[in-house]
Amino acid sequence: MALPSVAAVRDHFALQHLAVALPRGMAPVIRLLSGLDAVVPLEGGQDGFVSDVATLAGRKYDVAILFPNSFRSAWMTYRAGIVERWGYAADFRSLLLTRAVMRPPEGGHHSNYYRTLLRKLKISIEGDVGNLVVTDSQRARATRLLERHKVASGKSIVVMAPGAAHGHAKQWLPERYAEVARRSVTELGQSVVFVGGANDRPAGRAIESFLIKFGRGVSDAGRIVNLIGHTDLTELIGVLADCEACVSNDTGAMHLAAALAKPVVAVFGPSDERVTAPVGRHELLSHPVRCRPCLLRDCPIDHRCMTGISTDDVFSALARCLTSNETTEASS
Repeated sequence: MALPSVAAVRDHFALQHLAVALPRGMAPVIRLLSGLDAVVPLEGGQDGFVSDVATLAGRKYDVAILFPNSFRSAWMTYRAGIVERWGYAADFRSLLLTRAVMRPPEGGHHSNYYRTLLRKLKISIEGDVGNLVVTDSQRARATRLLERHKVASGKSIVVMAPGAAHGHAKQWLPERYAEVARRSVTELGQSVVFVGGANDRPAGRAIESFLIKFGRGVSDAGRIVNLIGHTDLTELIGVLADCEACVSNDTGAMHLAAALAKPVVAVFGPSDERVTAPVGRHELLSHPVRCRPCLLRDCPIDHRCMTGISTDDVFSALARCLTSNETTEASS
């Protein structure tokens, strides 16, 4: 969600060296943003603080623009000797900043939160939205991975991300993901690839069980493939880059697909779409109940915000995304 703002900083400081420092695990993503001079992976954690300070100090930067609100980020750049430190006056860090910007009211989208910071710093936010450019090697790795699971190169695929970090409540029902996958194959002619992290494997296993009940096994002639827990970030980028659309809960895969300019069907339950909806083309589905958005990890009642979203709702949204894709390709 910060990509448009990073792209805007690149445009504003067109003649200056621009580096992005961020957690090491996210470095493969930001490297796909064109125009950066350097990517600085940070170790993070208590043990990594000293080494991260040394890394930044060794590069002798003049200005740090801090998108995180944390005290840690301000303290790190201060300790690294970066002369100018700009960011929101949050988390008791104002004295560590040379330009401390008052935070906007709560409730806005994260992408707008970053844009507002730049505007208050007199940095124009117009122009590039910050889409990512995938390398040939990343596409090739994804192609080899899919071919090992009998998904032929060039086959039209839909990616589904049925897991979610930070709690079970953000997950739409596995049996409904299974049903949408089945209909995507039989009615839309797509192959379906499920993705997610190792912690999402229980959701993948549950979907496999329901698919067997529906009479369609996972990896059946490459039509439905479960890659949950079996991709690194580079492979995930490659798989998403070549998909037709992504169906996802409120997850990192949802935002990554959006950054790759893929149409997204985003299923929102307890989380707040006004804050974390994907940036770009998307169909956002939620069910209006009084208790949402509660932001709870686990639902204390009957998960009605998710059970109220039907398979027809999601399947119809996916069909519209695919039709929109075909129309866009025909016009171009």
